[in-house]
Amino acid sequence: MHPTIVVASDSMKGSLTSAQVAAAVSQGIKSVLPEAQVVQVPIADGGEGTTEALVGAMNGYLKEVIVNGPLSGKVTAHYGISGDTAIIEMAQAAGLELVPLELRNPMLTSTFGVGEMITDALNHGCRHIIICIGGSATNDGGMGMLQALGAKILDSDGNSLPGRGSSLSQVAKIKLDDLDPRLQECTIDVACDVDNPLYGPNGAAYVFAKQKGADHEMIEALDSGLRNYGSTLSDIAGQDISSMAGAGAAGGLGAALVAILHARLKPGIDVVLDTIHFDSIIEGAQLIITGEGHIDAQTLRGKAPIGVLRCGERAKIPVVAVAGQVDHMQELHKAGIAAIYPISDPSLSLAENMNQATAMSHLETTAVQIALQHLGSPTHSYKYK
Repeated sequence: MHPTIVVASDSMKGSLTSAQVAAAVSQGIKSVLPEAQVVQVPIADGGEGTTEALVGAMNGYLKEVIVNGPLSGKVTAHYGISGDTAIIEMAQAAGLELVPLELRNPMLTSTFGVGEMITDALNHGCRHIIICIGGSATNDGGMGMLQALGAKILDSDGNSLPGRGSSLSQVAKIKLDDLDPRLQECTIDVACDVDNPLYGPNGAAYVFAKQKGADHEMIEALDSGLRNYGSTLSDIAGQDISSMAGAGAAGGLGAALVAILHARLKPGIDVVLDTIHFDSIIEGAQLIITGEGHIDAQTLRGKAPIGVLRCGERAKIPVVAVAGQVDHMQELHKAGIAAIYPISDPSLSLAENMNQATAMSHLETTAVQIALQHLGSPTHSYKYK
């Protein structure tokens, strides 16, 4: 029987996409086991590149849309569509990279463009929406997004408030009469890899607002505003939203998605693997190969390789990993990874190792080693590059 190997790696940031990693590993395995069936499954963990990975795995396509950016001005964003599923990275419309360093100010940034992306997806028939909420420039609690979807954010006098961080402390009511009714037909999954509550020492403002341009005074004002805003959200939801793990993600966007849009917050890699039905993909495989650019202690906290490992464990299929760099090797072995293969050449500089052609070559050679060690004898000789 010819072996089946599933290659499901995240990208190696700054070097190779997840699709390129899978292709290089497949090439290496096929060079010594030409009869092997190698299933290439590009993945991501909810961060940058998730849209492309899911679109590739689901035979979807990318759609461009012009929306409002985090500050004044329009940006061209893209999101993925596959069937009735839309894959949206909020950073496309409200990401930190869209704001020049000198203009970063979470009192002024808004998630309005995120709501516009959701509306565009609804217009194209999507009723399952996956939202990845990393890398935000915002701390508006998702108010901008809600306004773009038809909600009204009002102060105690009934006046409309702009959907931005500076308005949080003035929110007295959120009117949902004109909220897009198509949202009631939707299932919304949120790829969220932080467990911060909405406010407090571990909340959105105190943990994340500084990197978005806030000084200490702003952080205190934002945190106080989120307390007020969270109370309003909790009243609408009929449960305490503020202390929920992930409510503080993306400047409080997580809280609005749960309270108003009834979204489900999940670890990013779980959202991805569930969406592509990864458990079905690996049925009957003899080996799974996963990886990312740098496997370290953060990997153990739910990054792509650990999500893949858990699927492999359930199916009783061994999982090995490849990476540009590896730290905490012993802990990773304890977690259940059968073997870990660093692909970098210590005689080369970091830049040289990250060169695309070099990294591809190293991956191919490493894949040969994996094939020899885990899949039996090769059918023909192979000369190492």
